[in-house]
Amino acid sequence: MPEYFLHSINALSHGLLGYIVPFLFVLTIVVFFHELGHFLVARWAGVKVLTFSLGFGPELAGFNDRHGTRWKISAIPLGGYVKFFGDDSEASTPSTESLAAMTAEEREGSFHHKSVGRRTGIVAAGPVANFILGALIFAGMALYYGKPSTIARVDGLVAESAAANAGFKVGDVVVDIDGSAIQSFADMQRIVASNAGSELGFKVKRDGAVVALKATPALKEVKDPFGNAHRIGVLGIEHKAQVGEASSAPVGVFEALKIGVEQVWYIIASTFKFLGSLFVGTGNPGEVSGVIGIAKLSGQAASAGFQFVVNLCAILSVSIGLLNLFPIPLLDGGHLLFYSAEALRGRPLSERTQEVGFRIGLGLVLMLMVFATYNDILRIAGS
Repeated sequence: MPEYFLHSINALSHGLLGYIVPFLFVLTIVVFFHELGHFLVARWAGVKVLTFSLGFGPELAGFNDRHGTRWKISAIPLGGYVKFFGDDSEASTPSTESLAAMTAEEREGSFHHKSVGRRTGIVAAGPVANFILGALIFAGMALYYGKPSTIARVDGLVAESAAANAGFKVGDVVVDIDGSAIQSFADMQRIVASNAGSELGFKVKRDGAVVALKATPALKEVKDPFGNAHRIGVLGIEHKAQVGEASSAPVGVFEALKIGVEQVWYIIASTFKFLGSLFVGTGNPGEVSGVIGIAKLSGQAASAGFQFVVNLCAILSVSIGLLNLFPIPLLDGGHLLFYSAEALRGRPLSERTQEVGFRIGLGLVLMLMVFATYNDILRIAGS
């Protein structure tokens, strides 16, 4: 067996031991809220819920509630599902024969006999619950820790950098980027980091006047405190904390909620921007991470403190909610795609069409998992 491959396996097995517990903690919270969204709206819509499972495969433990729903923890903790009355499988695929044989009373509690609008609401509720969870976590952190308040001031310039070439000067204070108000140095960093190669319009305060500048952040590979490499946009602006300058400012409940929603939107917008860069060939496919990469990041976050674990939970919640909305059969977005077709046609797609769609979706999901896992192994082996 090649020495490089042996090194990859050893690095992987050694690292995973310290990642499993925090990874399962984060994933379980995210999955629970996702499935809870489906569950609550289904109950409201009058659908009978047969199973609420955290994980897949054989049941490890569980109980039945007074409505007859089986709540359980299953052996493979990489997701979860809610199974409704009338479902032919955990993926909510319908069976024409079993649906046709239902009595009028059974149809009242059947998911597939509900209107397109109600089915759409039930399916969309999972991703929406993830977005809500992410926003509430970000809001809670803003309420507890405050928001970054360090002024976006230019204290130094890297020679021949994008900022230096654009005409920035020491002492400038950035107040606006492409129409977005900049209230802190962190605000500026966030926008610049996600816009490598894109020209941005800046407004800076200089000697009491507002000066307009244009700069294109350069793509640069940097490493975070854990040693993970990231390709981000940089301007070459240096900032030094001043004596007595506060790094954060307290916020009220409503402002915290606003910050939470803005953070969720930022993750969604950044994800689409990254996908767009992959489509046009400017992005790096190697940055796509899978289960192993998330597990590694969970372990690193746990070693840094509970605050980082909670922050990762919010990011992962939004990311999983967004991923589930992609129009791929097998995911929530695939179901919504089918329901859209049903609404336009006035009748459901044929069982055969849906079956083919789910098989294609399964193939796409498996290919993505294999590709992401391959990237994770290469990153861990190279660290």
